[in-house]
Amino acid sequence: MQNQSQNQSVASQSQTSQIPQIKGPEMNDRDRINDVLAMEKYMLLAYNIAANEASFDTLYRTQMDILSDIHQCQRDLFNMMHAKGWYKFDNADPQNVDKAAQKFTNYQTQFPYQ
Repeated sequence: MQNQSQNQSVASQSQTSQIPQIKGPEMNDRDRINDVLAMEKYMLLAYNIAANEASFDTLYRTQMDILSDIHQCQRDLFNMMHAKGWYKFDNADPQNVDKAAQKFTNYQTQFPYQ
C-alpha cells in the first residue's frame, strides 16, 4: 500500500513538472511594449483619418507632423521588439519579393495620375 502511494506521489510530481506554467495577471516588459505598440497602431489609424478630414491647412500640417512622429515611434518599438526576439517573422524568399514588386509595378500603369 505504501509503495502504491509513493508511486502515485512520484507520478504526480513528474506530471506537474511537465505541465506548462500559466502566466499570472502581472505584465512583463514584453506585455507592456506590445500594449504600447498596439496603441501606436491604433493612433496611426485615428490620426490618418483626422489628417485626411482636416479642414484647415495649419491643422492638417500639425496632424501630419504628429502622424509622422507616431510612425517613427511605432517603428522604433517594432525594431526594439524584433531585436529582443519578441516580434519574429520569416525572411521572404528573394524570388517571391521580386514577383510581388513586379506585380505592383505593373499596377502603376492602371493609376489615373502618373
